[in-house]
Amino acid sequence: MHAWVQTLLKPEPVALMAVLILLVSLITGMRRGASGSAKHLFFFIWQAAAVVVSLLLAGSGAMYASPFVRDWLVERGIAIPREEMGGLKQFWYTAITSLRDFELLRFGALFLLLYALLRLLLHAVEPIVFGLVDGLLPRGRDMRRTERSGTMPFISGTASRTTGAMLGALLGGGRAFIAMACLFVYVSILPNAFGTDIIRDSALYNKTASELLDPVAGDVLKRGPVFTEAVEAEFRRVLERKYDVIDAAIPPNIEAAAAAVTKNSPTDEQKARALYDWVGTRIAYDWDKADNYVERGIWKEQTPTDTFATRKGVCIDVARLYAVMARSVGLEVRVVTGVGATGNGGYGPHAWNEVKLADAGGKWIPLDATWASSGDWFNPQGFSKSHIRDV
Repeated sequence: MHAWVQTLLKPEPVALMAVLILLVSLITGMRRGASGSAKHLFFFIWQAAAVVVSLLLAGSGAMYASPFVRDWLVERGIAIPREEMGGLKQFWYTAITSLRDFELLRFGALFLLLYALLRLLLHAVEPIVFGLVDGLLPRGRDMRRTERSGTMPFISGTASRTTGAMLGALLGGGRAFIAMACLFVYVSILPNAFGTDIIRDSALYNKTASELLDPVAGDVLKRGPVFTEAVEAEFRRVLERKYDVIDAAIPPNIEAAAAAVTKNSPTDEQKARALYDWVGTRIAYDWDKADNYVERGIWKEQTPTDTFATRKGVCIDVARLYAVMARSVGLEVRVVTGVGATGNGGYGPHAWNEVKLADAGGKWIPLDATWASSGDWFNPQGFSKSHIRDV
């Protein structure tokens, strides 16, 4: 206990925060008295327990329900319509097919839904529970009994305030611990974020983390950065799916061009190769658009129709046009986002394509029509060394 008091009294931001929480809770408890402080302490414990129980049940329920939801969506046979769609319809097909195909997104959606329902259910029974507690600790009962027994109200009030202060201190300790736990989660998941150095320099934080939080968290939060990267990757996969939806409608002129390019290509690989050669030699890289985005933060959105008409675009524009042309001749293709080698030892944001060869065992092959002018980037060896996808 002495060691904890010593760390608490050291003048640094985290310890000062904990002391402030304790003092405010102690003073508030003294003002409320024994009965009021007991009710607030019970309310605090109830809320904390409700959050923990809801999190555990929601996590278990989401894990159990996820495969059933996936199978149900697969059985529905949902397909993206090859037609022009409004914004609401585009959002619907992006969301529903992403929930069907992306496991982490599906788990997250189910988890949030179940957690909200459980918290709503527990919130509905709170009036009953608090009514029972209020009946056990009615305001003024002790005062009336004291007055009937002839005891001085001052003595009773002092005892009530003292007890309230003690209960307030307990409540403050709980609040301070939750604040420390929030800092622990923040530092674990975002180790290089703003203020983490100050938090890690705190003796109180280090003692709380090492003796109380680390044993409870185990390896869960130590995998926080990995989980964060997985969430970011899943978000990018949803963005990739968005391109499948908004580019579902194939303009007649693009469809005709793709048919002409692949007319002498009987296999899926030959079709994919012919389209790679055509797009790679017809679409020039739009350096002005790239420089505007890098230097000024100005992004010019363009459709595959725009890219086909102007014959220029950046990597995402080339990849989207290739995908539309490939789909028009019956190929299954996807737009992939990630980072590509820059040639000077670094990597930068990039986009390319993957095509499924249905007549060759269903394997997926990568290609990068944007880089076609610098070499053969149609399923070469070592493609993954220069192209790192966000999955």
